[in-house]
Amino acid sequence: MTVFDWLGRSASYVREDGLSGLRRSADEFKRSAASRLDPYVPGESIFAREWDVLLILDACRPDLLGEVADKYDFLPTHPETIRSKASSSRVWMDRNFTPEWRVEMQETAYITGNPFSNDHVDPNAFALIDEVWKYAWDDERGTVPARPITDQAIETARSHNPERLLVHYMQPHFPSVPDPIGSAIDLYTFGEEWESVWDDLEAGRISKERVWESYLANLNYVLDDVELLLENMDADTVVISADHGNAFGEFGFFGHPPRNPHPSVRRVPWVETRATDSGKYEPEPSEQVDSISEEDVTSRLEDLGYL
Repeated sequence: MTVFDWLGRSASYVREDGLSGLRRSADEFKRSAASRLDPYVPGESIFAREWDVLLILDACRPDLLGEVADKYDFLPTHPETIRSKASSSRVWMDRNFTPEWRVEMQETAYITGNPFSNDHVDPNAFALIDEVWKYAWDDERGTVPARPITDQAIETARSHNPERLLVHYMQPHFPSVPDPIGSAIDLYTFGEEWESVWDDLEAGRISKERVWESYLANLNYVLDDVELLLENMDADTVVISADHGNAFGEFGFFGHPPRNPHPSVRRVPWVETRATDSGKYEPEPSEQVDSISEEDVTSRLEDLGYL
């Protein structure tokens, strides 16, 4: 969108909505400017560092992780951070899973609860890919619970012992499993009237404190499973990180808009620990499916607030 395009649209908005049109115009300019700047703000590939197991906590901010550090022995109070290559999951996949890292990817088993793997991941690029969201989706909660991801990761580590294991949990990404702000259906009204928790926060219909509380509960929920995982596989270097963060109004942004360079969505934790298999837990692998309909893919992305 050129400046002249924006000026023309702005005039139209003002004619239609008066002062509200100015706000709409400013928001459009802000998002367009961020999108144009994004390619010039590089991030670090997940394959550029050494790790045996990489745990991706979808949409986890470093300060959120630091807030619960005293509850988990494997977390520091002030986690190290890196700049992610993207501010949304699908762009994160596009920018990390590239030919440059072909050798590393061929050594990696990928366990994922994120439905964007359907269109943004080449299954032949990995040693193994397990798209848990295809068969362990919880329709009532509108997401993939943590336990099926944990079970599949432990089973894969024990039975396949891959060179690298990449595990993509959906939490603390909304909807929050232990503390939903309404049900998944209430949170996400689809179609032209679709709104998410981030729209509610931006509009002042819900407080920042309430959203943070639900977000934090969802992190504790998934970290309990991370703790279980660390006690039931062997790995010298386990990293806990995220694909992107969430904006809580910084520079007028909310959630994790795609192609956005702001640190609130591009700065993610990078915490190193280790795992030792106690053998005390036996996972219960879910019944897998070979394929899934496009309608189901779309529905699950909608549940997560992506469409």
